[in-house]
Amino acid sequence: MANTNKFKRFRLPILQGLLPLNAKQIPAEVVAGLTLAALAIPEVMGYTKISGTPVVTGLYTMLVPMVLFALFGSSRHLVVGADSATAAILSAALVGVAATGSDEYLALAQLLALMAAGLLLLARLVRLGFMADFLSRTVLVGFLTGVGLQVALGQLDGMLGLPAAGHGVPGKLWSTLQRLDQLNWHAVAVAALVLIVILGSRKRSRKIPGALIAVVGAIALSWMFDFGAYMQVLGPVPSGLPHIGLPKLQWSLDLLGQLLPTAFAMFVVILAQSAATSRAYACRYNETFSENTDLVGLSIANVGAALSGTFVVNGSPTKTQMVDSAGGRSQLSLLVTALVVLLVLLFLTAPLAYLPEPVLAAVVFMIGIELTDFKHLKNIYRERRNEFWVALITLVTVVLAGVKEGIILAMLLSIIDHLRRGYHPKNVLLATAESGKLQPVVLSSGAQARPGLLIYRFTHSIYYANTRQLSEEVTLLVQQATPGLRWFCIDCSAIDDVDYSAAETIRSLAATLKAQGVRLVLVNVMSDVADHSRYYIKQLLGEQAIFPQLDDLLAAYERATSP
Repeated sequence: MANTNKFKRFRLPILQGLLPLNAKQIPAEVVAGLTLAALAIPEVMGYTKISGTPVVTGLYTMLVPMVLFALFGSSRHLVVGADSATAAILSAALVGVAATGSDEYLALAQLLALMAAGLLLLARLVRLGFMADFLSRTVLVGFLTGVGLQVALGQLDGMLGLPAAGHGVPGKLWSTLQRLDQLNWHAVAVAALVLIVILGSRKRSRKIPGALIAVVGAIALSWMFDFGAYMQVLGPVPSGLPHIGLPKLQWSLDLLGQLLPTAFAMFVVILAQSAATSRAYACRYNETFSENTDLVGLSIANVGAALSGTFVVNGSPTKTQMVDSAGGRSQLSLLVTALVVLLVLLFLTAPLAYLPEPVLAAVVFMIGIELTDFKHLKNIYRERRNEFWVALITLVTVVLAGVKEGIILAMLLSIIDHLRRGYHPKNVLLATAESGKLQPVVLSSGAQARPGLLIYRFTHSIYYANTRQLSEEVTLLVQQATPGLRWFCIDCSAIDDVDYSAAETIRSLAATLKAQGVRLVLVNVMSDVADHSRYYIKQLLGEQAIFPQLDDLLAAYERATSP
């Protein structure tokens, strides 16, 4: 029986997002896969304008990488493909390094995907899946809103029929304003019509593929009325399967070092966004998933992207929602989507040559607008003003400095915010309420649990950075205590670790208080802190100074102080 239970708990390292497969669910999975293809094909083509790679590479992101994650990932819901955030990081890093859209540019994009895959695999080997938790929701809102604004504003030239010019958002906007007298009104009209179609279809139903309708309609009209004579069109798009092979460039340590910051920024976005999306849908359907297994799946997917001639791929919240809304509940939907993309690559790339550039620019513009989240920014401003400023700083950095700088700042701000909370926790005293039970009160009250007994609750693990606060607060509380104290108790219910510096501080406090006639005791000490910490608490204060519960502490104090 034990062997049977062990076998049931065993999970294969592949097909976790696909099996078990419910036969009754297969029709819904097929419909969801077709829906994703209809909605995402024009979207990923738009991402190539962000990334600066050929249009066909957008389709490639929905072929080999999507299939590989479906096979090796653990999430049943996460959709992996091209993503605007990582595409924007790619473009910002390679501008000036190689000519946009050139073979060298694409080879560098492939190399970045390979480097991101290596970082993801390294993260799995050292179990760094938890790093996703260090990007707070606040900074992610600011980051994605900044990316959305950068992406949307970057498409104005294309929608107005102007050649791309300028670097960075401020430079591009200034260049656009200087050339308003050169507008191509045919391009403006086509882009406006595309926006009307997309917005109108979404107003009626989110399931109507407005972008696909606009793209197909524009291709048909362009073919019939020769739009190429009035505005830029895509031109020939290669058909057939992608070439499989390593990036064709001169490899060197200098090149890898130059690209490493960009690859790391991509890695952080992939880790945070994919884990957050997987976690959200796993919670929604009460399912399990493994962040570490997903790291392997994402790594393999990016290796597939690099070897199949396309750019980095990421877990996409928007595509995941598309599949979920259409009824998809497993990675089978992604396999159906990949099959549709395969058919498009083999038989339907010729019509794409007629697609007007302003149409694609308008589709990307809407992608950027959808990334912005001013509603949540408003909520953050109303509820947590200090966190709003963190989000706003991240947003402004992305727009003015760049996406790579923005994500690095976002991660730093999240870590600083975490350290700030641990560095200066809001500690309390426990005082007797009218009901007779102990309840938390502010330190400034100086309230004692019993005459001569003060219970001080430290609300964070104690480590070198907050030992000064511990020492200062304890010293001040003892000095200002009225009546004078006999016992000073530290409530350790929220303390899950005590490092060497903290242990030394507690030792010093115990000696100082003893000299003043005050006994230092502890209550609610976690068993692993009391018994297994490297710096044994019991050795500091003695066995009799540690109480398992508050009732035991109060009873012991009453016995010690009774006449």
